[in-house]
Amino acid sequence: MMTEEKTGNPVSASYTHAQALEILAAGRPAKVKAAAEKVLDTLGEVDVVANRTGLAMLPLIDTVRSTAFHLGEVLVSEAHIRVPDRAVEGYGAVVGRDLEHAMGMAVIDATIAAGHQADLIVELLDAEQRHQEEEDRRLLQKVEATRVQMETF
Repeated sequence: MMTEEKTGNPVSASYTHAQALEILAAGRPAKVKAAAEKVLDTLGEVDVVANRTGLAMLPLIDTVRSTAFHLGEVLVSEAHIRVPDRAVEGYGAVVGRDLEHAMGMAVIDATIAAGHQADLIVELLDAEQRHQEEEDRRLLQKVEATRVQMETF
């Protein structure tokens, strides 16, 4: 049985830690990297624990039997950092080969854990969430346009 993992402190009243990580992982890489660059100068010394690509199993749940199974493997990039001056860690993982996106996500995760530059982080999360919702809306409009009405006689 799969369980829901509890993650760190909320970013703000608007986002839990898990929601923030989901938005960052699906976010536009250039925006995540730019925000990470902004906070990096004031965050403190960063120690890179891991920065690599690898394969991870993709879990899904069979909706009929409510059982978990692995659909297959997916390529992921992950980054894990420590910020000793603030006694925090950050982690980022994204689908694909973009190590810089994963590192940017890890920097922002550490920034969240440190409670540092919260306004900048919330601004990024708001913008990325709006962008993702708009992209989803556009995709659903395209899908709806191809829907075929079937009638049963």
